[in-house]
Amino acid sequence: MAVKRQDAWTAEDDLILAEITLRHIREGGTQLSAFEEVAERLGRTPAACGFRWNSAVRKQYDAAIQIAKSQRQKRSQERVRISSTPSLSHSSVNMSQSMPRIEFEEYQEGSDPVYSLDHIIRYLRQHKNEMTELKRQQKQLEKELMDREEYLARLQHENQEMKSQLNHVERDYRMVNDDYRMLVQIMDRARKLSILSEEEEEDKSRFRMETNGNLERVDK
Repeated sequence: MAVKRQDAWTAEDDLILAEITLRHIREGGTQLSAFEEVAERLGRTPAACGFRWNSAVRKQYDAAIQIAKSQRQKRSQERVRISSTPSLSHSSVNMSQSMPRIEFEEYQEGSDPVYSLDHIIRYLRQHKNEMTELKRQQKQLEKELMDREEYLARLQHENQEMKSQLNHVERDYRMVNDDYRMLVQIMDRARKLSILSEEEEEDKSRFRMETNGNLERVDK
């Protein structure tokens, strides 16, 4: 089974779609048969070709479509005139009128103006399945987008929390560092004061008064 294209339509693709569809209209063919021919040529599905024709291309060829329909009508009238003969019996005419046929606005050249109901049902089912698949893919993409947005929001929230924690850690570090420096300074001053006090005690002279009233220096 050939892989169907999923890429965008080009101007050349639209031109091919328009040429083939107008030819089918002009020659009495159905749009369904035109879409099938375009699909086979471009590697796309008939439903995609029909959607592209009705949504974008058809409105660009309104005048050409009217001309093609006029040519088709003339061909159809000529075919009816040629096929109408006086040899048809009254009973055969009544029988043909009593047997309904499924007819489309456009007919295939050289064939009866009848299109298979099964073919129509298959086409509509195929189109429905493709639209269902497109909707499923769209929902899946929307879900993936929402998941990514939620993931991004969660990352942004975690980033903000980490920044806040980092700010607290930096602030605590500065406070501890300042306290540590102050403690070192206090300990250094205490050590110096202790050394000075010991030196003063060592250098300090003691005196006593003798009985005769004189002061005498006493070593420690």
